[in-house]
Amino acid sequence: MTSGTTPGLARFNTSAEGDAVTALHEVCSSSAWGSKILAQRPFATAEALFLASDAAMAELTAEDLAEAMAGHPPIGRPKAGDPTSSREQSGMAGASAELKAEMLELNLAYQDKFGHVFLICATGRTGEQMRDAIRERIENSLEQEREIVRTELGKINRIRLTRLVETTEEEN
Repeated sequence: MTSGTTPGLARFNTSAEGDAVTALHEVCSSSAWGSKILAQRPFATAEALFLASDAAMAELTAEDLAEAMAGHPPIGRPKAGDPTSSREQSGMAGASAELKAEMLELNLAYQDKFGHVFLICATGRTGEQMRDAIRERIENSLEQEREIVRTELGKINRIRLTRLVETTEEEN
């Protein structure tokens, strides 16, 4: 991961507040998380930004976590026209119709139990690995699952923040 100052980090540090809010919302839908990050600008290094993200994630309430999860589509159904969710869920792209149907069923059962989408850092995972994870996690208590979701959101945020600070002006 990037540890020093990059053009992307410099751009984030100096961007107008509205642009920074938009960029942070694309990383995480929690307004509390975004506000905590925004209040700490400028960041000397990408690592400082990542540590601030981790600290902000640790402080989120159950309501803040729910707001963050609301920004994520169910596994196997990335948001249409959203390259981020498509890229992150690419492990489901080549999944069989049977696996996709099973994931839909499991997603619905999970959502019925916990009241939110199944959230996992899907980057680098196969469809089968995601299916196995939801099967295992559906047995958790609400409290156990909330902390797992917090951890998974933290992983997703780091991946997305890395992309933010490593993106060049031309890629923007």
